[in-house]
Amino acid sequence: MGAQPDREPPSGRKRRPCDFTRLLPPGGSATAAQIVAGLGLRELGAGAHERPYVMLNMVSSVDGRASVGGRSGPLGGGADRELFHELRGGVDAVMAGAGTVRTERYGRIIAQEERRRRRREQGLSEEPLACIVSGRLSLSPDIPLLADPASHVVMLTSSQASLPRTPAHVEYVRAERDGRLDLPAALSELRARFAVRVLLCEGGPHLNGQLLAASLVDELFLSLSPRLAGGDPALGDPALRILAGPEFEPPVELGLKDGLASDSHLFLRYGVRACASERVSRETMSKSSLAS
Repeated sequence: MGAQPDREPPSGRKRRPCDFTRLLPPGGSATAAQIVAGLGLRELGAGAHERPYVMLNMVSSVDGRASVGGRSGPLGGGADRELFHELRGGVDAVMAGAGTVRTERYGRIIAQEERRRRRREQGLSEEPLACIVSGRLSLSPDIPLLADPASHVVMLTSSQASLPRTPAHVEYVRAERDGRLDLPAALSELRARFAVRVLLCEGGPHLNGQLLAASLVDELFLSLSPRLAGGDPALGDPALRILAGPEFEPPVELGLKDGLASDSHLFLRYGVRACASERVSRETMSKSSLAS
C-alpha cells in the first residue's frame, strides 16, 4: 500500500490473485478483492455527514522508512499492489499531496478496464475522483494524470491561481483560512459538491500529519514491508516516515481492527481512536509544511 501509481499488468494479462492469511480476527485465506468487499465502505461512507470518511493508506519498512530512493515502490510487493488497487476501486475519491503526485508520477486512478467495469456494476463512477492538495499549484502538465483527457481532477488549494491548461478535466476547491488551506472546509466541499463519501489518502507524510492534526482521519491502512532500509536523518538522509510535521502531544491513539499477512508482508488496519485537534496549536500548524 502507500503511494504507488499504476503498476498493474496491461489489460488482458491475467495473474493469480495473491492469498492473504487472516491473523486478526483469525481465519482462512482471502483475496484482496474479498478483503476490501468485507470492509463495508458504502456503509462507512453513509455514516459520515459533514465530510467524507477518510482512510490513510501507507507503506513502511520495518525500520520506519516510507521511501527508498525517494519512492515508495521499492517497499511494496505483489500483495501490497493488489490491496492498493482494490482499495482504490472501492472509494469515491483518491487524494494525494502535490509532492507525492510529482514524485510518483501519478496516472489514471483506475488503469484497468476490468476494474472500471466492476465499479460501474456496483453503481459507482467509472473511477474515483483524483484529488490533489497543493498550496502553490506547481504541477507540470506532463504528469500522466494531468496529461490524460479521461482524468477528472480536483485541486484542493488556498490559492486563487489556476494550473496551465491541461488535457485532464480540472476543477478547484478553494478553501483558505489564515493564508493556508482549510482542510476541514475543503473536505466538506468535496462531500457536498462532488458526493465524496469515502476518501482514500495516499500521502505524503506532511499531508498525513495535517489531516491527523485536524481530526480528519478515521482509519489507517499500513503495509509493513519485510525490509530494512537503513539511513540516518542526522547524517543528511532525506527519507521520510509515514508522518512528518509537528509532534503530537499526546500521541494519537490507534485501535487495531484487522491484521493480514502475505509473503512476509503484514497488512494492518487501525481505527483512529483519539482526536488530534487539540494536540497542536494553530500557530504550530501554520508553521508546518502542507503539500506544495
